[in-house]
Amino acid sequence: MSNTETDQESGEGSSANLKRLENIEVKLTVEVGGTKISIGDLLKLNDGSVVELDRLAGEHLDILVNGTLLARGEVVLVGERLGIRFSEIVSPEKRVRSL
Repeated sequence: MSNTETDQESGEGSSANLKRLENIEVKLTVEVGGTKISIGDLLKLNDGSVVELDRLAGEHLDILVNGTLLARGEVVLVGERLGIRFSEIVSPEKRVRSL
């Protein structure tokens, strides 16, 4: 069997493997920011309270898939709903390192 035939077969196998994964659902989460807060301060929160986050206004948001950083993006309006526009995809190497 030639290298070309082997490459074609492995390409077809990879395509079939990816096809199997297409219907698996994952959880996509957009993280606006975070902060540390004491339980005492948390208990004092009520309607109208404001908690300052560790992210600057206009800074890109983190997009996570099953808790792993996949990309960064910005909030956009899609009709009357919010959406997220991907602006930077994290390299596969960085994603693997974060596991």
